[in-house]
Amino acid sequence: MTDVVVFDLDGTLVDTPRAIVETFTAAFAAMDLAAPDPSAVRATIGLPLEQAFSKLMGISLDDDRVAEGVRQYQRLFREIILPRAGELLFPGVDEGLRSLREKGLVLAVATSKFYASADALLTAAGLRDLFAVVIGADQVSRPKPDPESGHAVMEKLQVAAEQTVMVGDTTHDLLMAKAAGMRSIAVTYGIHSLEELNPAGPTWLADSFADVLTCVAAAFPAMGEGR
Repeated sequence: MTDVVVFDLDGTLVDTPRAIVETFTAAFAAMDLAAPDPSAVRATIGLPLEQAFSKLMGISLDDDRVAEGVRQYQRLFREIILPRAGELLFPGVDEGLRSLREKGLVLAVATSKFYASADALLTAAGLRDLFAVVIGADQVSRPKPDPESGHAVMEKLQVAAEQTVMVGDTTHDLLMAKAAGMRSIAVTYGIHSLEELNPAGPTWLADSFADVLTCVAAAFPAMGEGR
């Protein structure tokens, strides 16, 4: 039987919130616009870029300025975030992911980043080869918290929801998992606070990546046996 762990990216594997705020600030400057408050930017992390720019600018999704913001962000992402990818990993992530792979688990990513950005970030951090599937926001018609991302992972890997657990730091991740029938692990070191995460009904809570490994072991108690 194949057991699958699906990870969010920003705030779960990679400590990118500060760099994301920096990149949004630079994108607004490139468009000669006043930068939004950092707290407002942080509140959009976990949403697709189009939704984030629409919300921060207070304009509709089909406004040309949203598309321009996305273009500027993607350009600056390559300059600001990618060179720092390795140092932005949360403690224990690299060795923890490799440990899960060694125990026979299949790893995947479901992120609100566009696929190209997620792929580039994972590659720059030296993690891309660990993941069998990466699903970005531009590969689904309805991104998180809709269950489509989770369904896409399960379809690609030919697994059922009970064989899958989602790990994420926002309610978007947890609600996606619940709607897709997956169990979930909420990490408390990312974007959303424990008070925000609890109402979304995570199966387990993790205060560190070491705790994530403990939760995965609870989810799949037979992992490593007979694989």
